[in-house]
Amino acid sequence: MKVSATREHLLEALQSVIGVVERRQTMPILSNVLLSARDNRLRVTATDLEVELVAAAEINLQQAGDVTVPGRKLYDIVRTLPEHTSITLSRESDRVVLRGGRSRFTLSSLPAGEFPLIGEISAQHRLAVTARDFRRLIDKTHFAMAQQDVRYYLNGTLLETDGQALRAVATDGHRLSWCELVLGGAGGELQQIIVPRKGILELQRLLDGEGNIGIELGSRHIHIQIGDVRLTSKLIDGKFPEYTRVIPTHPQRVMTAPRETLRAALQRTAILSNEKYRGVRLAFAPGLLTVQAHNPEHEEAEDQLEVAFEGEGMEIGFNVGYLLDALAVIETESVEVCLTGADSSCLIRAPGDATAKYVVMPMRL
Repeated sequence: MKVSATREHLLEALQSVIGVVERRQTMPILSNVLLSARDNRLRVTATDLEVELVAAAEINLQQAGDVTVPGRKLYDIVRTLPEHTSITLSRESDRVVLRGGRSRFTLSSLPAGEFPLIGEISAQHRLAVTARDFRRLIDKTHFAMAQQDVRYYLNGTLLETDGQALRAVATDGHRLSWCELVLGGAGGELQQIIVPRKGILELQRLLDGEGNIGIELGSRHIHIQIGDVRLTSKLIDGKFPEYTRVIPTHPQRVMTAPRETLRAALQRTAILSNEKYRGVRLAFAPGLLTVQAHNPEHEEAEDQLEVAFEGEGMEIGFNVGYLLDALAVIETESVEVCLTGADSSCLIRAPGDATAKYVVMPMRL
């Protein structure tokens, strides 16, 4: 293989895939990226066996071929070369030589045939949505995913579609986030898949532009084409909880408050909450919300703010971090907190917006 390319084209492709290249791998080949040169295009592939990323770069092809090189080292070399440098990559014996300007680097290589590829998937659903809309689905829900939970099906985000809408749902068992994108297509059979946490975080990193993206849902993989970058992720094999059961449908108490004012009051009160449990007590009364916290050092915090409240007064405890996470992704000036009872979960949403909902379970204080 022998190709030449501008630093910028090569760097853009490497930046797109480098997120799944780990420095320490049980399999040495996973620290490498696969470079495939064909038809004046260089395909750069990286994988951690769960998520595969493929990006393309324009090149001047002199000799087609496939090689693997250490991903992080190649990325760092290209990144630190001067702007607009012309780079030549060539395979020489069992090494890969990179030349750029007056710089020359010789990199180790492993056989390209040993590089693990996911390959094509058998898609059961195909969707076309805008990058902006899909980014919104992920931004509004990803924070509620579990991290290394023994209930492995919680360590990811549920995507479900019936052709008419695409929904994203995430939960760690203590809180839940739900967001819906209306597709407007004909209704069909409901398909649910669970995308692992790593795949969701890589998607969030890649979805920073405009235009349309193509989504293919298979039984074991999801395939997403974002411009010149293709992400393929394995799916979590498990059954997601029946999330509709925990979303309050007819709350008897509704509080409406300025979002930033409520957020600031919770942040101030949280300073003196228990560092481990992060609990705050919310006392609701007509026209008034009182936020209280205390800690093992017998320190206390209390904050009051004027709100609109419908229903009987009550007190309830929550993890303040979960409340703040939900408020951070709501964009409207005011927010609704809907409650049923002191032992029931609360529903947080933007007034008049039925496309995003956040549920937080109560805690004993």
